[in-house]
Amino acid sequence: MSLPFDEVTSLRDALTVIRTEMAAAAERSSPRLDTVHPHFRASARNLLHYLALRRHDMRALQRRLAAMGLSSLGRAESNVLASVDAILHVLHRLSDGEWTGVPPTEVIDSDRGKALLREHTDALLGPPSDGRSVRIMVTMPTEAATDYVLVHNLLLQGMDCMRINCAHDDAAVWLQTIEHLRRAEQALGRTCQVVMDLAGPKLRTGPLAPGPRVMRVRPRRDVYGHVTEPARLWFTAADSPQDTPSPSDAHLPVNATWLDQLRVGDRVQFVDARGARRRVTVIEVTDRGCWGECRRTAYIVPGTVLRRKRVAGLQGARETIIAIVMPRKNTITLRENDLLVISRDLVPGRPATVDSAGILLSCAEIGCTIPRVFDDARVGEAIWINDGKIGGRIEAIEPARVRVRITQARVGGERLRGDKGINLPESALQLPALTDQDLRDLAFVAQHADVVELSFANGAADVDALQRQLEIPGRRQPAIVLKIETRRGFGNLPDMLLTAMRAPSCGVMITRGDLAVECGFERLAEVQEEILWVCEAAHVPVIWATQVLDSLAKDGMPSRAEITDAAMADRAECVMLNKGPHIVLAVRALDDILRRMHAHQDKKRAMLRELQLAHGLEEDSPATRD
Repeated sequence: MSLPFDEVTSLRDALTVIRTEMAAAAERSSPRLDTVHPHFRASARNLLHYLALRRHDMRALQRRLAAMGLSSLGRAESNVLASVDAILHVLHRLSDGEWTGVPPTEVIDSDRGKALLREHTDALLGPPSDGRSVRIMVTMPTEAATDYVLVHNLLLQGMDCMRINCAHDDAAVWLQTIEHLRRAEQALGRTCQVVMDLAGPKLRTGPLAPGPRVMRVRPRRDVYGHVTEPARLWFTAADSPQDTPSPSDAHLPVNATWLDQLRVGDRVQFVDARGARRRVTVIEVTDRGCWGECRRTAYIVPGTVLRRKRVAGLQGARETIIAIVMPRKNTITLRENDLLVISRDLVPGRPATVDSAGILLSCAEIGCTIPRVFDDARVGEAIWINDGKIGGRIEAIEPARVRVRITQARVGGERLRGDKGINLPESALQLPALTDQDLRDLAFVAQHADVVELSFANGAADVDALQRQLEIPGRRQPAIVLKIETRRGFGNLPDMLLTAMRAPSCGVMITRGDLAVECGFERLAEVQEEILWVCEAAHVPVIWATQVLDSLAKDGMPSRAEITDAAMADRAECVMLNKGPHIVLAVRALDDILRRMHAHQDKKRAMLRELQLAHGLEEDSPATRD
């Protein structure tokens, strides 16, 4: 069947216009291309071509091309100009013409595009493991500094990159962890990249005032209310308290002389804070303290009098007073339509107070760690707290406080504690990505890390600032990974990529937790796809992060959704696991999943609607340095 001539020429002309725009986009940005490292020069040009293509809604054109049996451009990211030229060549031949395009040396074909991505991935993340191309990155717990076997087993099970989060621990812990890795590398004959994550500006809730000094002691019961396990109480000397040798339900500092007189079988009686009479039976006496069991719920407060009772032969003081009870951690319960005051200081916050009739006397209040962010916020903008569990709108901005109306919380209310993340996705925050602490940490990071992760990268200026710090004479220059965790960072990704590509190696991390809060959970799948597309066009490796096999690492059992998520992560060049008690098991499972996917991976064809991200590049601003 012959193809309609008018349809062929129409497609040819439409694609020629787009192709002309693609070439012009690279030409306009030639001053900026001159600043790109030679390793990335061809890749940067391909990125510019791809962005120009994605400024169009290509879906109708794709369907028409597919109907003619031609490529729909759905997998053209890594070699976009060559893909367009191949189609134009066929269309010109069908319309009795010739298409010469441009010299082959200026076009990246499919094989070269894939090869460039492999080369850049090897440079950033190290060589791949046999049987899988996707690397595994693991965040180190504090105990990695004292547990060599843990690091050895992680490397044995397939860890390719060790990640150290500079928001935790200190240089001594980091160094010991790295030394354990180097020892394990020699023992196993493997190599592993050291990745260090700068903490960045942490916008979080401030502390809460402590709750009441009361300790609740509660036994475990079955569904019928029968006690299955008594509450365990640990009695220790108040003047030299000893930690419990095993988990306890209560830690009670008491008079040392009174403690020395306790014997197995003694009963300790007291009246709790509610006036209820309670009894504890001593079951074990050690040189560090005594264990007791209580079979009924009790509330213990400072001043509670303990009376020792023995069947026979009671000697010494019968009573002691509990002088110290640690305050309970306080929380604020927030419901839809509640008012929350965020103060511009770190004065301990407090829950709302009500009178005996339930009438509100004062609304809940809490501070924040970086109050100046509210200078950039506006009334009506969204605010999200605690990983998106609590949502609100800014109702008023005052010199000393910000009033937030809660618009989203679970039914029954959501509890808020101190040190929980705050996101202002609609606010144009002017926070630099590098903090004073980051600048101090960089001295260690530059000396020991192969890769440094830039947290909260929001624009090209943030990337440039880190590059300048790494260029200080005498410092090593680890590769930079841009952590995309804000709406602004996502929107400025093309600009940041071209800036990062001034160095010989770079990468991108999709931090899906913060991105979901910033962009909306319903948009996360779309946003991460766009990041994958743009980075593949730039031949820049991507790290897929946040809550991968999280239940398996923490609880020893994954959910079905987590297994599917881990399998889909095969489209990235690296997958990051977070720490947990079962992290070795999680690495083993991820290694198995990625090897299975490697055997039959198949990236889906994308429908190329207009991509708003493609409009964000400032082509006329080469961003050259002063």
